[in-house]
Amino acid sequence: MNDWVLGAVLVLSVVTLVAVAVLLVRDQPAGDAMFVLLAVVELVLLVQVVVGVVQLTSTERDVPGVLFVSYLVGVALALPIGAFWSLAERTRAGTAVLAAAAFTVMALEVRLWGIWVDAGA
Repeated sequence: MNDWVLGAVLVLSVVTLVAVAVLLVRDQPAGDAMFVLLAVVELVLLVQVVVGVVQLTSTERDVPGVLFVSYLVGVALALPIGAFWSLAERTRAGTAVLAAAAFTVMALEVRLWGIWVDAGA
């Protein structure tokens, strides 16, 4: 796992959570700017999928491949699912779904890192 990509995903997820919190306090639905931010995070997540699979194939670590790739794909699917749900539900609850999706990304990233580090021990 690349530390820079992991850090970028975590920082962008925190920025997303803060932006969603502002929208929730203002009682506004997610707008174009929020979806652009989500697209940027998703782009970094897709880079992480590619980098993660490449590193998995070239590592000496005893990483459980199916589990690792499942987490890579799962974390990449969390934001699009949340975004579509938010678009379908244009209320405060729909905006809150984006917060849940961003938090899910952060939680899955921590678990993904744990899988990678545990395999090296």
